Amino acid sequence: MAGIRSGPVIGDRVPARLPAGETAPEGLIESFWASERALLDDDADELDRLIQQGEWTLRADAAGVVTGSDRVHAFRTRRGSAPRRRIEVLHVRPVDDDAALVLAVTRTPHGGRGVETQLWRRSGGAWAVAVAHIAPPPAAADQAVWRLVGTPLVPATGAGPLHRATVAVKDLFEIEGERVGAGVREYLAESPRAASTAPAVRALLDAGASVLGIAQTDQFAYSITGANPQYGIPPNPAVPGGLPGGSSSGPAAAVALGQAAIGLGTDTGGSLRVPASYQGLWGLRTTHGAVSREGLVPLAPRFDAVGWVTRDRATLDAAARASLDPERQVPLARRFARAPALDGLAEPTLRMMFRNAVAHLDAREVDLGPIDRLFELFRTVQAAEAWRSHGWWVRKHPGVLARDVAERFEWAATIDAEAERDARDGLEAAASDLRRRLAGRVLLLPSASSTAPQTTASRAEIERIRAATMRLACVAGIAGLPALSIPAFSVPLGGGVSAPAGLSLVGPRFTDLALLRIGAALVDQLPRTEADELTG
Repeated sequence: MAGIRSGPVIGDRVPARLPAGETAPEGLIESFWASERALLDDDADELDRLIQQGEWTLRADAAGVVTGSDRVHAFRTRRGSAPRRRIEVLHVRPVDDDAALVLAVTRTPHGGRGVETQLWRRSGGAWAVAVAHIAPPPAAADQAVWRLVGTPLVPATGAGPLHRATVAVKDLFEIEGERVGAGVREYLAESPRAASTAPAVRALLDAGASVLGIAQTDQFAYSITGANPQYGIPPNPAVPGGLPGGSSSGPAAAVALGQAAIGLGTDTGGSLRVPASYQGLWGLRTTHGAVSREGLVPLAPRFDAVGWVTRDRATLDAAARASLDPERQVPLARRFARAPALDGLAEPTLRMMFRNAVAHLDAREVDLGPIDRLFELFRTVQAAEAWRSHGWWVRKHPGVLARDVAERFEWAATIDAEAERDARDGLEAAASDLRRRLAGRVLLLPSASSTAPQTTASRAEIERIRAATMRLACVAGIAGLPALSIPAFSVPLGGGVSAPAGLSLVGPRFTDLALLRIGAALVDQLPRTEADELTG
């Protein structure tokens, strides 16, 4: 064993000399400090030289595990330079002549200790990291996930089935005494403190839950990626380096990370179902109007619906029962439908898994009409309402919004009264037609068109995935139907890596609780397809 103490400068190199009488394999300490310098300087070429090449390389932290040197390289590229820190103590444990374990105790400039553990291997006289596990100092709260956290922020006001459950509230709902930020710093700064708490929040408090904090959202909830340029991208624990999905990105990440039991959010065009799918969660968009939207910052009221994400069905069921009027809920027969034009929008492997999974369910094939036409009607009315909700603010604050969100508002500003009126007329006809074609059946479809894209994906790829996913998700919004995403698939990505994907059940209006029962039974009945069968 060797122990080395650092000098006084953050990130400064510790002398390679070990204490008297102790040794480390030749060249190892020098390689360790070369790696530290490269991390702090974001020197990708040097880092590649110091990372063992191949599929056995592994990097892990609290957000997940990345395997394979190519994926580790991509992860480091996304992250940029490492945070400045000081190596307080360095320990070395030789394993054999060409392998050693290195443990570094770190401290940040602002205090707090972390630990980094690395397995180094020597090949051809050169040392490289084969395995690394990073445990940074614990943060009070990750601002990419949480805007505000308490202990709790709001205690429970009643006793019931949600006793001791914690809630992450999307930053669109009013909470008495707090401001609503809608994912935009400047909007937050100008918002008044709420005089009361939104009914959707109160229902959970009255059932015994407490509000742990206010969680992040995409700017004005006008996106489904989960990337907020002002606060950062919440981690996706199920897919390291993957987008979390939005716009209920903060609540979903808080739930997936185990920091909250329930994520309270909204779903306009997939904003609960997409993050649920990307992160392997349960997510329910309720029947439009079934849960009060009072005290909620709107995006497009014609489509905005309240809902929740959870890690399990029982918690989701309890949240739904606490919030929905049981007198309005109706029974639902176990009869299924699928629309080939919709599930055909999914990426090939996911599409194959979906079709294999539902093949035994006697799902009737239905034609829902031109999908592109449905989406255009949805998109036009959504944009017109988004501009009515926030256009005045956007005009007063040029340059504040992310490029993709700003472009959507710019397009929304061009929709005149006649275009909106025509789209609304077409939308109402389409809604009636969708309900008629489904004839009381549960529509089965992929919750999203793909697994979570990487944060490094090109803008063109993100837009392609978004366009397909929005076409899948808009059907429920157009007809005001409840939609449940269940964690159904583990999609192989290659190299032994897989990612979750959801299966959506879209039911008739006010069948929210019945959908949960059917979804729970369906999860246990879905056939499991081996990855080898799909990848050949």
